[in-house]
This record gives sequence, C-alpha cells and structure tokens, in this order.
Amino acid sequence: MTQIIVLPHVELCPDGTVLDVAEGTTICDGLLENGIEIEHACEKSCACTTCHVIVREGFSSLSEAEEEEEDLLDKAWGLEPQSRLSCQAVVRKEPLVIEIPRYTINMAREGKH
Repeated sequence: MTQIIVLPHVELCPDGTVLDVAEGTTICDGLLENGIEIEHACEKSCACTTCHVIVREGFSSLSEAEEEEEDLLDKAWGLEPQSRLSCQAVVRKEPLVIEIPRYTINMAREGKH
C-alpha cells in the first residue's frame, strides 16, 4: 500500500486526510475509493481536466505523463509544474502529498455544453 496525504480542500476534504491505496492505482481511483469525490467529468478517459491535482511531494515516483495528458494540462485551472491529471497518474511505492485545486474547468457543469 502507498500512502497519499491529501491536503485540506474546502469542499471535498476540509480537514485533509491520509489514504492507503494499492500500488498501480491511479490517484483518481484512490481518492474515489476512499470517499473523496474528485470531479472526473470524462469518466477518467483523459479528455478533460476536472481531476487535475498538484503533487506537492513524490511527483517523480508517478508514472510518466503521456503527450495527451500534457496537452490537456495546459488547459487546467491553476496549472503548476507538478500538476497531473489524477486519472492518469499511477501510484507507485513512494508516498505522495497532493493538493486538489479549489477550482476546475468543467464546461458541462457550468452550462456551456
């Protein structure tokens, strides 16, 4: 099991939390399996940026980002050098500290179908 420390997020995880997730799981699946309802508007198919997270510690231990993910990340709100789409970032052995940005860009939710 790999430890993911989730920093406090006003709506999804106000107090922050520590999760144990299986190695080989995506960050998104690990969050969802532990009751943290991170947005994933494209159903985890790497077609939006709603599951964007910032990896504060352990970034280099994650699976490499594919070109498609890199291109999408350019559109994410609050992009930082350690940003990843949580549906694509596969957890390895090293513990992670992640931050879920306060805002996402979700066109369907904002009524801009």
